[in-house]
Amino acid sequence: MTDAAPRLAAAAETLLGAPLPVRIRAWDGSEAGPPGGPVLVLARRRALRRMVWRPGELGLARAWVAGDLTVEGDLYGLLDRVSGLLWERGPTAPADRGTPAPAGTAALLRDPARRAALRELAALAGPWPPPGPPSEEAARRGGRRHSRGRDRRAVSHHYDVGNEFYAHVLGPSMVYSCAYWSPGATLEQAQYDKLDLVCRKLGLEPGMRVLDVGCGWGALALHAARSYGVRVTGVTLSAEQAGHARKRVAEEGLADRVEIRVQDYRDVGDGPYDAISSIGMAEHVGAARYREYARSLYALLRPGGRLLNHQIARRPEADERAYRVDAFIDAYVFPDGELSPLGTTVGELERAGFEVRDVEALREHYALTLRAWVARLEEHWEEAAALTSPGRARVWLLYMAASALGFEHNRLGVNQVLAVRSEEGGPSRMPLRARTWGAGPGSPP
Repeated sequence: MTDAAPRLAAAAETLLGAPLPVRIRAWDGSEAGPPGGPVLVLARRRALRRMVWRPGELGLARAWVAGDLTVEGDLYGLLDRVSGLLWERGPTAPADRGTPAPAGTAALLRDPARRAALRELAALAGPWPPPGPPSEEAARRGGRRHSRGRDRRAVSHHYDVGNEFYAHVLGPSMVYSCAYWSPGATLEQAQYDKLDLVCRKLGLEPGMRVLDVGCGWGALALHAARSYGVRVTGVTLSAEQAGHARKRVAEEGLADRVEIRVQDYRDVGDGPYDAISSIGMAEHVGAARYREYARSLYALLRPGGRLLNHQIARRPEADERAYRVDAFIDAYVFPDGELSPLGTTVGELERAGFEVRDVEALREHYALTLRAWVARLEEHWEEAAALTSPGRARVWLLYMAASALGFEHNRLGVNQVLAVRSEEGGPSRMPLRARTWGAGPGSPP
């Protein structure tokens, strides 16, 4: 019989208390749900088994990564249609985790119709046990959370998947953070403009010593040394990133001005520096360690020096104790990564002694960046999947597409926070009208 999809749809609608927002196709070829638009395809029965025996985002993620669950048609459109079931919309909603729309398990079990729907789903899913997690899932983590060793393993899981894979996604710039867009710009131009914006906000001048925390593949270090004549120390926990960055430094003849280290920021001891950049790195620090992070950077900066902290933010919770890291992100993308509201970040920088001088929100810029990365990944799908694994490529596709919608719908933000370590007595050495940096390179202020 080919009736799995109608039975699945009926049970799901009973549990949700609402019509299915998308059409589904089951492993037996049957379909149900509203016609038109993207289709959620349960390619194998075990997709449902994963979701039934591990309900929530992790079961869905495992089915997607394993290829048991796919999308036919517009992925953005499907994610947008189901987002109402995963997140509460609106500016005060949780930003980084899903809040299930249906009632909790206890309430479900009190409702005879929903109990019957759960039994129907279990029967459709098939017998215990569900398949094991895909190999792309982060290994069980030992050690203290955000210890040096555990952070190193977490960073390796995310970044040490092959520089060639990232080149297919990010393009020649190899910049893995939000670009700075202007009308008609290409991804490469927008990334160049972002790098130059950071340098101008830091007030770089020839001969300065600059620390780039979480230097990635070295793009900012190279740009600052090449265009502003500064000496840069870049630190990363990723051996693959460091190897690629050192190669680029040597090819450009900048070894006398750029040093790339595999080093934890907590172990940098050769300050003071004239300026510090931290671009897309603080998300890995963890809430419990953020004050240590801020104090460490403050201690490494000379009086009058500037810090540019570029960081993704989530919307605040009504009760911050309720915040939980997204299960998919934690298991497959950024193990142990944590997001904080912008106000928390600013507060911790101030407590460390910094004077915060400017905050620029780039939320829409990150949505454009992510869509550009998704387009590149889809364009180079076969090569990217062959360089890592099809499952790893699916992780990045889902992560980037869902994140793009998160920024577009104001569930996520990204901000550049410029702070200064003021000199004794209060001088900041900031210009009276600092925001002339907002103009593009070569453009009049």
